[in-house]
Amino acid sequence: MRPFTYTRAKDPSSAINQLAGNPNAKFLAGGTNLLDLMKEDVERPNELVDITELGLSDIKVIAAGPQKGGISIGGLGKNTDAANHALIRQNYPLLSQSILAGASGQIRNMATNGGNLLQRTRCPYFYEVSMPCNKREPGSGCGALEGINRMHAIFGWTEKCVAVYPSDMAIALAALDAVVKVRNASGQERIIPFADFHRLPGDKPEQDTNLAHGELITALELPKNNFADRSYYLKVRDRASYAFALVSVAAALEVSNNTIVQARIAMGGVAHKPWRALKAEKMLIGKEATVANFKLAADAEMADAKPLEHNRFKVELGNRSIVLALQMAMNGGKA
Repeated sequence: MRPFTYTRAKDPSSAINQLAGNPNAKFLAGGTNLLDLMKEDVERPNELVDITELGLSDIKVIAAGPQKGGISIGGLGKNTDAANHALIRQNYPLLSQSILAGASGQIRNMATNGGNLLQRTRCPYFYEVSMPCNKREPGSGCGALEGINRMHAIFGWTEKCVAVYPSDMAIALAALDAVVKVRNASGQERIIPFADFHRLPGDKPEQDTNLAHGELITALELPKNNFADRSYYLKVRDRASYAFALVSVAAALEVSNNTIVQARIAMGGVAHKPWRALKAEKMLIGKEATVANFKLAADAEMADAKPLEHNRFKVELGNRSIVLALQMAMNGGKA
């Protein structure tokens, strides 16, 4: 047991200021990941700032500004509430499907929307403190690189880290071009495009996101789109429930007269961050929505995969998953 102090914040400003003054402090919301990491001695904060009483849980239509007509989802709202909210189920079913594919009902009842984005990898070398891990202890090495790496990355990895990002919800947010609203200690707000929120490992695999210390996620915003009738979240895993993805695909299409006007594809279980399949998307624009074209798009995306010793199967699995997710999306979620 490592001692720590506990503070219950009453408003966003006091929470941010409390955290910003201590580089070893952490926000505590649902605690579904942080507390596990503390128990395993992976995370060692000396102060927890409880933010569960700050509000920041509303889900509403955005009335003005660049995202007018889209929706705002409070950063401290619960995953269960987001998945079941009428606005999301009707207009962003892809997001609802992705949330319901993750974890268990009990965890979704506790986990917050902002906290979901901040999950840390489930790489066993990260969790096992006796093993080398650059993410946990920079400069110690990557045990998974030459170890058992069946669950690990095939895109964007470096010799410093081959871990994958675990969230399902974030894969759909990436496909839907979400933005993340954050507030800092000066009271200033900034908006981070979802593609820039998470990081590839590069030279600093210990940094999962581009959040500065002390910044608080206040909301997620989704632009209005025409994907509601043709979207699907596919999750391939070792067992039917309560398991992280081997490969997942969030697919969304806008189609006119069987011609693809817009395509959005993001993948999970394949990289250190939600992997936007930009090559596949580009290839689909202006094409007929056929299985043959879905296969060509999948081939184009997966051609750049760099599998490790034990996860070569993910290349073919990823290819087939993209095709199936696009077929399901085109059929309104039906096989």
